[in-house]
Amino acid sequence: MVKVLCFSEDSFSSMKLHWALNFEVFVSGKYDQWSTFRVVPDSVIPRAWQSWVLDRGSLTKRLIKASNGDFRVRVVRQDWQVPELSEQLALGLRFREKALIREVELLCAEHVWVRARSVIPNATLTGKERQLASLGTRPLGAFLFSSRTMMRGALELNSYLDSEQGNIYGRRSVFFLQNKPLLVSEYFMPNVLTDSKA
Repeated sequence: MVKVLCFSEDSFSSMKLHWALNFEVFVSGKYDQWSTFRVVPDSVIPRAWQSWVLDRGSLTKRLIKASNGDFRVRVVRQDWQVPELSEQLALGLRFREKALIREVELLCAEHVWVRARSVIPNATLTGKERQLASLGTRPLGAFLFSSRTMMRGALELNSYLDSEQGNIYGRRSVFFLQNKPLLVSEYFMPNVLTDSKA
């Protein structure tokens, strides 16, 4: 069973601010450097992480299975912003064109396993894809992988060193729904390996 919990705005506001500030570090400056590989070296993504980071299947489905259904989405922030430069380039946006940006935490057994950021151009939010603007706590992955028109671009990889958690490995790719793009970035927390059952 997938759990959906709600928090009062007052009790959650400080947590949202802390996480949002940290995520700005993930997607800007020296951490906003993404690479693609024909064959991914172990020095870039260690072997223990490759089955997760390089998996092109539904991450939502895998997290639900790995946590025996004790999974939920916590929305940290969703609003219209100017994406980072590399995000603009990946999506072919005009310079400083705003897009809908959604940042979430994917929790298994109440621990953060993945932090994700989606950048959705305004032009993508038409037809059935208008639903992307009102997902709430529903997982984006479930929507993407249920679409018969979904196509996924190449995986781009990234990593950074967290002073408390060690190396954090990330990936991103452009998805296409009805040939309309959106960019999804995901960072895998250490809990993925330490707590995973699958």
